[in-house]
Amino acid sequence: MEFKISKELIQELEQLIQNKNDQQLEVLLNDMHHADIAEILDELDFDEATYIFKVLDSDKTAEILLELEDDLRENILGRLSAKEIAEELDELETNDAADIIAELSKDLKAEVISELQDVEHAKDIVDLLRYKEDTAGGIMHKEMVKVNENWNVLTCVKEMRIQAENISRVHSIYVVDDENRLKGRLSLKDLLTTSTKTPINDIYIRKLNSVNVDTEDIEVARIMQKYDLEAIPVIDELGRLVGRITIDDIIDVIKDEADKDYQLAAGITQDVETNDSIYEHTKARLPWLLMGMLIELIASYVIKGNEATSQKFYTLIIFMPLLSATAGNIGVQASAIIVQGLANGTLKEFSRSYFSKEIAVAMISGTIIAMLVLGYHTFMYGQFQVGMAISISIVVVILFAAILGTLVPLFLHKNNIDPAIATGPFITTTNDVFGIMIYFGIANLILGF
Repeated sequence: MEFKISKELIQELEQLIQNKNDQQLEVLLNDMHHADIAEILDELDFDEATYIFKVLDSDKTAEILLELEDDLRENILGRLSAKEIAEELDELETNDAADIIAELSKDLKAEVISELQDVEHAKDIVDLLRYKEDTAGGIMHKEMVKVNENWNVLTCVKEMRIQAENISRVHSIYVVDDENRLKGRLSLKDLLTTSTKTPINDIYIRKLNSVNVDTEDIEVARIMQKYDLEAIPVIDELGRLVGRITIDDIIDVIKDEADKDYQLAAGITQDVETNDSIYEHTKARLPWLLMGMLIELIASYVIKGNEATSQKFYTLIIFMPLLSATAGNIGVQASAIIVQGLANGTLKEFSRSYFSKEIAVAMISGTIIAMLVLGYHTFMYGQFQVGMAISISIVVVILFAAILGTLVPLFLHKNNIDPAIATGPFITTTNDVFGIMIYFGIANLILGF
């Protein structure tokens, strides 16, 4: 059953904190999952959250740190000494510890690293801090099980027992040579069913997917999704095994990318959270609003330039919102499918067959909508010629929107710009300007203005 915070639980915790009943606090919280405790701490004020954090053991609080909201984690870390922070990080895997250290100030970062008890752990963390956070090197674990191709099965098992002590889950057993270059992987089944004297070189699997330390994290996610991998090894420029990436790390990457694309599609230029300040929200959202305003001002000048046509055939103005909304929706739909294809790898570049399909869909949709509008306009206003002008305009504008929605994301992708930008305000406002220009151009042509 999913954990849910109750008002009674929060009140009980606040009472225990007030009475400084540490023993009862431990009893109440120790059996809870660290993610549930983090959720509870987010409901308390900073002082209460910090108090609970210091009561619990570091093996528990280390995992809690990873689940906390950024501002609460920053506040709690700010109230801990460098030694206390190091005690927390000693309990974490290297990539998680590196993520937390990266959030600290330069001076505190150096002090915390110097306080780490496990020297090898500290070296691995420092090594991870060298990589950009959006690369394979930036999200990989240093903890893994690896064996030498020159060992036999018995030696391999003995070494695996030692290495596995510091690893929570063993996804794969990697095989390396004397220079630590990745050679392949070892099947656990083969290891268990083979004679202890059998050389590893005779049984390991040589075909293996891997990524370079500089591979972008979203590309790692695509590879792991394509080949249905739970983990993937990471190598350096010389082919040496330096780490591994697990599926839980990739889930975080996919979630972050989806959040970013969703916000870009909504016209938000930088990543924001619900608990960010008013200034940060305004800074992220205002640029596209201002750009939209400028583009729509152009549209208003187009309408003003066709004032005479609008006055004589007033229904042109009445149907303008329908035209803009329909074209905007078609454009967003087309661009959303392209962006999705680029993200999941089913579309890598311009495809003539898909482009033709999108044009056919737009043509069919536009014709159906145009016929309905023509029938409605003729019935309601008795102006068949004006209705024809509006209907033909709708078909042309929908075709234009489909072309724009298809080609713009591909153009952005080719120029290394996130194509998700094209699924929101950019498409709708651009369609507005060009759609209105096309609308009045066709109307003037048909109606003789």
